[in-house]
Amino acid sequence: MSDIRDLSLAPEGEKKIAWVWRNMPVMNSIAKDFEEKKPFAELKIALSVHLEAKTACLCRTLEKGGAEMHVTGSNPLSTQDAIAAALTNAGMDVHAYHGATEEEYTRHLCEVLECGPDIIIDDGGDLVKLMHTKYTHLIPGVFGGCEETTTGIHRLRIMAKEGTLRFPMITVNDADCKHLFDNRYGTGQSVWDAIDNTTNLIVAGKTTVVAGYGWCGKGTAQRAKGLGARVIVTEVDPVKAIEANMDGFEVMPMAEAAKLGDVFVTVTGCSDVITKEHFRVMKDGAILTNAGHFNVEINLDELASLAKERYEARENVEGFVMAEGRTLFVIGEGRLVNLAAGNGHPAEIMDMSFAIQALSAKYIAENRGKLPVKVIAVPREIDAEVAARKLKSMGLGIDTLSEAQKNYLGL
Repeated sequence: MSDIRDLSLAPEGEKKIAWVWRNMPVMNSIAKDFEEKKPFAELKIALSVHLEAKTACLCRTLEKGGAEMHVTGSNPLSTQDAIAAALTNAGMDVHAYHGATEEEYTRHLCEVLECGPDIIIDDGGDLVKLMHTKYTHLIPGVFGGCEETTTGIHRLRIMAKEGTLRFPMITVNDADCKHLFDNRYGTGQSVWDAIDNTTNLIVAGKTTVVAGYGWCGKGTAQRAKGLGARVIVTEVDPVKAIEANMDGFEVMPMAEAAKLGDVFVTVTGCSDVITKEHFRVMKDGAILTNAGHFNVEINLDELASLAKERYEARENVEGFVMAEGRTLFVIGEGRLVNLAAGNGHPAEIMDMSFAIQALSAKYIAENRGKLPVKVIAVPREIDAEVAARKLKSMGLGIDTLSEAQKNYLGL
């Protein structure tokens, strides 16, 4: 039985789902294929992904393929109650609501796992972690799973290295049609959409500090530059630091950047990126945001310990007043800003990302019992299929190699 906030919000949710569905042509084409071939007939899928309209389209695509869906969110502040209501109203098993406490969030994860899933679709690794700790008795029934994001893949690789991973997991985030577009263009646009809409402040002329120059950091920095900001990048990887410099950005340690920044965006996937030493030297009015999966990149406990007062400055913006009078502002409780304070990635971007998810889940279903128990890359043919479908939906064509060219390249 579903556990959601308000079923009466279902019509509002359906409007949101309809809007993104018309802008996800690749997922529409996959849904038609799934409906005809039923690759998930009699299978249960437990899914934990940011629960908003694009995710609802993924859930319904898998359902059209015959799956029995058990759904929760991967972040309490990114769950949209109207979407949870719409899926529940249409008969799906949903356990999520916006603003859930840590205890409620964990309970929802547990509730979807208790179905005894055949396939797991995770975003951040919380479902997989619970399965390997609290629900080990259900592991024999799991064919495998898919992981959506960088942070979750890090956790999976640690498990694989330690020898504790007990079923195959496909690294969806590493697919070209995921990280090259979702992480760069999706994060790049949606981070600034969220910051702009939440603060109603201009970006042009401000100094923006982007912590981390992976694919998400690249997109965030490029979009800030496009909006007219002065951009500083902080890094721990010397190769990425050189790349950021050659892309035209200033590079320096956070200890120096902290004194200069007007807006900070952490995109590292690591903890304690911005800490007490940095808060102490920041400008009055500095805005702190996080675009990494978990809310650990900005050390909010240390920030709170320095504050003599905390207050709501604006919806989703909290002010921390320092002892000497400076105020630092945090958006969305330091959680994933583009979802905690926005609508997430554009529909056209998630069209490709969720197409990779859907086809990877199909690959697991078709190869049940045959896959090695390890972290597995998305098969190249899935990447190529999604790209080809996307090009077709955009009305674009490309060249093909002749037989002579294939022979020349040794293909």
